[in-house]
Amino acid sequence: MQNFAAIDFETANGRRSSICSVGLVVVSGGEIVRRVQRLVRPTPNYYYRYFTEQIHGISDADTHDAPLFPEVWEREVAPLIEGLPLVAHNAAFDESVLKAAHEAYGMNYPASYRFYCTLRAARKMFPKSLIGNHRLPTVCEYLGIPFDRHHDALADAEGCARIAVKIL
Repeated sequence: MQNFAAIDFETANGRRSSICSVGLVVVSGGEIVRRVQRLVRPTPNYYYRYFTEQIHGISDADTHDAPLFPEVWEREVAPLIEGLPLVAHNAAFDESVLKAAHEAYGMNYPASYRFYCTLRAARKMFPKSLIGNHRLPTVCEYLGIPFDRHHDALADAEGCARIAVKIL
């Protein structure tokens, strides 16, 4: 896959609509041409402190003054992904988050959004006996892709993008 947008969401709590960060990497001709990371005030606006804050380190203090999802999505993200397939590592999660956020705000979810999954592709290409697991950091390491800051939305989107260029 040479032209696509890799996307990753971090959530504040157990509700899929509670996006607190979005990372986006746009790939054209197999090269990264754009990176975007934004904090988002989650809906509903509360955090599971001992769970989500330990995973991604984002707290209410970080997103207190952040824009709501519709502003971030409609002004910054949607224009960049128009006409592009979306790629995520565990696309079922990211697609469900995106749909839930659209529903929470009464936004129309475009039928044109099509997700591809690097997790699913990695499971097909690399047997567990060979790789151990198919988590994003593991697949990146196996493919020789530099990766750190797991659960940072931009780092995860970029890791996913680099995997997609190699295996999709």
